[in-house]
Amino acid sequence: MPGMVAPTFTVVGIDCFERPVRLRLPFRFGAATLTEAIQIFVRARIRLPAGREAVGATADLMVPKWFDKDPTLSDDENVEELRCALTVARDAYMADATPRSAFGHFAAHYDECLAEGERRGLPALAAQFGPAEIDRALLDALCRTVGVSFPRAVQANLIGFNPAAVAHDLDGFDASALLASLAPRDTIALRHTIGLVDPLSGHPRQADDGLPESLEEVIAFYRPTWFKLKLGGDVAADLARLIEIAAVLDRLPSYRVTLDGNEQFTDPAQLRALIERMQAEPCLHRLSAAVAFIEQPIARRCALEHDVGGIAHNIALLIDESDAAVDAFPRSRALGYTGVSSKSCKGLYKSFINLARCTRWNAEEGASRFFLSAEDLTTQAGMSVQQDLALAALLGIEHVERNGHHYGNGMAGAPEPEQRSFLAAHPDLYERSHGAVRLAIRGGMLALRSLWSEGFASGALPDWSSLTPQLSRPGSRSAAATAPIPSI
Repeated sequence: MPGMVAPTFTVVGIDCFERPVRLRLPFRFGAATLTEAIQIFVRARIRLPAGREAVGATADLMVPKWFDKDPTLSDDENVEELRCALTVARDAYMADATPRSAFGHFAAHYDECLAEGERRGLPALAAQFGPAEIDRALLDALCRTVGVSFPRAVQANLIGFNPAAVAHDLDGFDASALLASLAPRDTIALRHTIGLVDPLSGHPRQADDGLPESLEEVIAFYRPTWFKLKLGGDVAADLARLIEIAAVLDRLPSYRVTLDGNEQFTDPAQLRALIERMQAEPCLHRLSAAVAFIEQPIARRCALEHDVGGIAHNIALLIDESDAAVDAFPRSRALGYTGVSSKSCKGLYKSFINLARCTRWNAEEGASRFFLSAEDLTTQAGMSVQQDLALAALLGIEHVERNGHHYGNGMAGAPEPEQRSFLAAHPDLYERSHGAVRLAIRGGMLALRSLWSEGFASGALPDWSSLTPQLSRPGSRSAAATAPIPSI
């Protein structure tokens, strides 16, 4: 396969479908509490110049109050923004019959989708949701038609990766050499999320389904050693909450944590006050020493206006919600940030672009200062979590935040035949327990070897007949722009 030219193809069909998801436990992040959501499924058909066609797919949760945290918008309006972003991207990709590589389609429509999203009132982060979903479905189709796995397609640069096409700071970077050097991990550590309202001890019977509910139960059941702790932005309340969490985690022989500010801090001084009080608190001695980084502490509207170098000198800071465009990471670097999150819903090509930056910047500084972290947005069992795990594993990330396994109920919302097909295709990643197929977490680890089969990390596909074709809701601000999508 070395020396192969990246295949070009035309996009000839895109379908979007939906499935409702009810969480087994409420998930509190930032100022929002999620109890239910809608999962989007995208199916795309491509045609190679010789006439051969293939179908690929992807899935993701349309989470309200994350892509756009405008408090004046309802959850339904947030979801409608994401539907609009999908429509904008679908129209752009379908209107262009030029054969391009997988990355070439992304690069050709990146500016167009951002501009049209802005014209329709979408924040940049929401506008990129549409291309992010379609790009993954197209890559799945490419892998299937060429007959290769996701890692092989990337390593041989069959995706046509040319980061300088959209990220001019990477002019002259040897992208193919970077991709060829990547080796997928066969296991990855789970970083368990502790939400702002999660119980820490006992069994409160919120779900009462036999699965863990409190932090104590999670540790006994899944045996994680990595944890992600949500912060609320109130220094006194956060300090009290961290002391309670530390009382549980300090029973472990060893552990590591990350802190997620979820944009709840208004300026660096507020964050500095929390860090100083943490480090001065005897009850938090071990927890403070275990912090790997702090994620997106400052609200995106002003995060890239504040220099955080004084804080980042002692503890690494990472952007997530501020990573709304391909130029965000270089901008944040100038302010003292050294990390950026990888999330499939933000775009897999952005993750590879940011990996290239970390590689170049670390080589220039002669130290491993710049890094990617893998973060969850309640990805559900099935193609959503599989493709996100595959991306993190190929990027070389050693631990990944997972929360969908805890707040969600596995594949309980999918038809039984669909559950069986995913379990049969990925028996190392899934197990059947407590009434549904769900992630198999053993010793705090996830096994990934079955993801390296033909296609983009999935040996099974959704039951399309069980899904609802995506429609816009009448009266919403994007309703006029969204129309039923014809079947492939």
